[in-house]
Amino acid sequence: MARIIAIANQKGGVGKTTTAVNLAAALARTPKRVLLVDLDSQGNATMGCGIDKDAVPVTSCDVLLGEVEGGDAIVQTEEGVDLIPGNTDLTAAELELMGAEGREQRLRTALDPLRARYDFILIDCPPALSLLTLNALTAADSVLVPMQCEYYALEGLSALLRTIDALTQTHNPKLEVEGVLRTMFDVRNNLANAVSAELTNHFGDKVFRTIVPRNVRVAEAPSHGQSIVGYDKGSRGAIAYLGLAGEVIRRQRERDATRTTQDAPATETPA
Repeated sequence: MARIIAIANQKGGVGKTTTAVNLAAALARTPKRVLLVDLDSQGNATMGCGIDKDAVPVTSCDVLLGEVEGGDAIVQTEEGVDLIPGNTDLTAAELELMGAEGREQRLRTALDPLRARYDFILIDCPPALSLLTLNALTAADSVLVPMQCEYYALEGLSALLRTIDALTQTHNPKLEVEGVLRTMFDVRNNLANAVSAELTNHFGDKVFRTIVPRNVRVAEAPSHGQSIVGYDKGSRGAIAYLGLAGEVIRRQRERDATRTTQDAPATETPA
């Protein structure tokens, strides 16, 4: 049964799509069965997977509007990741859904039948707390938050955490924070190091140990329609995302082990 992880941060330019594409590819290398859902109207995750966003006949827009089943929108990528592509049609979908009944549940309804087919379902969210992001957070088990270690990023993180807390009260009581991922990190930057330390002190083990460095190869990979793992698996960026995949898998194993222990029948103590 898949764990659904929304990759979200209302602040733009923090590496959400980069993380979605590269984590999906890294998980597929382990190997895990992975579905990536592009819920951003820019369609960058789709392009980053080597799929022409303007040439796909069916997108996540059609899924949200209930015009097709989730499984009918899936395309396969060269790196072993299944993809529900996205493009500018999502802007229209958001407008159409504004007055629809159960509008925030559309993605959950579409993904629930697909859970048994995958180990992980990753959702690339738009850089705003919009209806599309609300759909992702309602469908997800957890939220992975990529962020740059800079002052304004802390404010954005605080706002997102308040939104997550509110959603647990209304739409998705099981939603939790998967982890905070430090991206585009420059060890020579004193502010970045200070913010990183503050994150670790405040969130503890919710901060991934993996740190994604600033890396030219990571920036180059999307122009070739590849993840950094497929483009240059020996680069620092690829090593970081493979490490992140390892952490995500380990955390899932720990959850599974805890659940198994809790579900095990208690043994009676002999008199």
